[in-house]
Amino acid sequence: MASAKQNSMRREIAGAIALLTDEHDFTAMRGYRTFPFDDYESYLSEVESVLRTCAAEGGHATVALFDPEEYVEFCSEMGLDPDALASRTRYTAEVATTSATLPYEGQPLAELVRDLIDEAVRMSTWEYAFTALARMGSCATCGEEIGRSAFARATEMLARIMDTAAPGKRNLVCSTSAAPETLVAVLHVDENSEGKTPLNERETLEFTAVLALGLARHGAGGLVMRTSTPGIADRVYGWRISEGGLWPLTAGEVFDAYCTDVQSGDIISPESDVDYCEPPDLGGVAHSDGHSH
Repeated sequence: MASAKQNSMRREIAGAIALLTDEHDFTAMRGYRTFPFDDYESYLSEVESVLRTCAAEGGHATVALFDPEEYVEFCSEMGLDPDALASRTRYTAEVATTSATLPYEGQPLAELVRDLIDEAVRMSTWEYAFTALARMGSCATCGEEIGRSAFARATEMLARIMDTAAPGKRNLVCSTSAAPETLVAVLHVDENSEGKTPLNERETLEFTAVLALGLARHGAGGLVMRTSTPGIADRVYGWRISEGGLWPLTAGEVFDAYCTDVQSGDIISPESDVDYCEPPDLGGVAHSDGHSH
């Protein structure tokens, strides 16, 4: 029987669970003889029970994504039998330190799954954008590192966008085309009690990297800002990413973008108390100086 000291020590050990977030992945794992679950809902219920028990005993649990395909690759690289509990444990320890994770804080499992998937998408976006920028090499004309230069320009643009925005909450979305799909980054900025708008460092780096990639590749994309100030209508405006710069969208273009369903193309009723308008002038930072990498 465990002693009081042993029980106390167990509560100080941080645990990790790698979670199967959909039935497709769950079905893939059912092919292993040692996988003990037959029903996805029962599996989720058991996971939630384990998390709640851990929290109730004062423990700390971190949740990661369990990807069956990556698991097979991991076992192959490490020389492990994929149909073994010990192998799943090793994989869980690996993804808990190298992949997207979230702490369990008593939230409903459905909410945790949604946030975990969002975190994984953000992490993937971050890694792709920074890797792509790093691999661009140097400009054949001036010798400057293309990725570094684009990131510096994107940083300057973001600072100017924030400086010209109305006070209050700011929500920014930046998208740029990238094979095999479009990269999207979101930045939320709230004004604090001192009237300042501190930026989340991680969100800011990710947002800047996606913007920089769009600039460096001279690809298609866009940046939209929504400001919310108490007592007045929200303002929505944006820019097109093209030719290595930011080009202002007209009020009509912003309206069309917000009031068109992306999937069907159908018109959506505009929100009340929202002003779709042209963006403020960003000055010289919005466009290149004539030199194109």
